[in-house]
Amino acid sequence: MIWPSFLVNALLAGTAIAAAAGLVGYFMVLRTQVFTGDALSHVAFTGALAALALGIDERFGLFAATIGVGVALGALGGRGRADDVVIGNVFAWVLGLGVFFLTMYTTNNSAGDGNAGVNVLFGSIFGLNRSEAVTAVVVAALIAAGMVTIARPLLFASIDNAVAAARGIPVRMLGYVFLVLVGAAAAEASQAVGALLLLGLLAAPAGTAQRLTTRPYSALLISAGLAVGEMWAGLALSYTVPALPPSFAILAVATGGYALVLLSGGSRRRSRWPVPPSQLLPAGSRPAGHGVRTTAARSTHGPGS
Repeated sequence: MIWPSFLVNALLAGTAIAAAAGLVGYFMVLRTQVFTGDALSHVAFTGALAALALGIDERFGLFAATIGVGVALGALGGRGRADDVVIGNVFAWVLGLGVFFLTMYTTNNSAGDGNAGVNVLFGSIFGLNRSEAVTAVVVAALIAAGMVTIARPLLFASIDNAVAAARGIPVRMLGYVFLVLVGAAAAEASQAVGALLLLGLLAAPAGTAQRLTTRPYSALLISAGLAVGEMWAGLALSYTVPALPPSFAILAVATGGYALVLLSGGSRRRSRWPVPPSQLLPAGSRPAGHGVRTTAARSTHGPGS
């Protein structure tokens, strides 16, 4: 069986995009920065339309806007994180800019591609050519490599920000790097499911993974694996039933997976963190006697022992 080239390109790009989104999404959910991802989805829409209105490649607008605004949100917030007030204000301002650029584009390009705005909103993964698919794979690989590199210190900083800073971890810089990766992942995901729906690809697999295990690194891998599996299932469903847009099919599968785990009792977790924050440090940097064993001993023998 010979698959059509558009499906091969979609599977190639979609697999890479989903894996990167799953890795970034896990920490986005863990750090309760889902609202940031929602804001960046609208930033992606505005950035792409700004690029189209100026007559340049929309991917340049996507990445420049999402990464730039992501870093700005961290700078306006505290310790490399954006607070809800900052996000809300940026959210409204960006939506206004989106309307402005959409009007500019449609006014100046009345004889051009009328589907451009729709493609930005809902994605056009079946419309990617081989060059665009390969570019998506390269960018997604860089995002994934970045996440793997900072995963350990970022996990420590996410669990206990103050202790991580006291141990010399550059918490604020980590926050900025993470927001850059979130912005890049948002720009990538918008090509697959569109700016309007990209939050689902970032949040649904990660939320499902958190309900399946309390082990952070296992959850990280599960999140990426679920995102890829849901991408494949959505693309297969959309290809089999042409009436279903691929973005809808992908998000329907992702949301269905989360709902299934939620209804089956996957949310029953013993505790939020399986190990104390200090256990995330290299062995040589832990204080003597500190750890799970010491904690267990105190609970057994009492403070006066």
